Amino acid sequence: MAAGWWYANRAAGLVAWALLSASMIVGLLLSSKALGRKVRPNWLTDLHRGLSGLAVAFVGVHVVAAVADSYVHFGPSEILVPFASSWRPVAIAWGVVSTYLLVAVEGSSLLRKHLPKAAWRKIHFLSFPLFVSATVHGVTAGSELGTTAGIAIAVLASAAITALTVIRVTDEVAKAMQPPAPPRVPARVPAPMPDRPPVGAPF
Repeated sequence: MAAGWWYANRAAGLVAWALLSASMIVGLLLSSKALGRKVRPNWLTDLHRGLSGLAVAFVGVHVVAAVADSYVHFGPSEILVPFASSWRPVAIAWGVVSTYLLVAVEGSSLLRKHLPKAAWRKIHFLSFPLFVSATVHGVTAGSELGTTAGIAIAVLASAAITALTVIRVTDEVAKAMQPPAPPRVPARVPAPMPDRPPVGAPF
């Protein structure tokens, strides 16, 4: 059974990273409008949210399997406190930080209707350091993502996210540099003409 928890831990971690990467790519496709105006954003928004929710679920499985695995001991301190683990403390610290960032981003998404838009945007921007920390954790702590093939996949995902981020930033800069639209002047409505008595009517 110990081997089963080990495999579950590894598999859940890989799936969580893949879901996070896909969620980032879909979110950037949605916000940057890289697919053009013909794509309806509703299904992309639902896909983005679904991928994020699944990523959180698989991170939960990843953590539970790590605690249940007897190969390396992980208790509450190792899971919640960075550098508390005696096994690859730096690599595990990246994972702890990633978990906190994921909870913050997903929590802000669930509470979006109750948060000011500016606050939600600032919290949601934590998705970028989240992807970086999760990728570093997977490469340094895992035996799969740290292989040549795994690193190649991580580089491809990072390149896609970087390219879409550049597109989005370029669009934002272009919008900011556009001159403000001239104020709309309301059309002048002619004053009503006074009623005139009919021709020949006595005054």
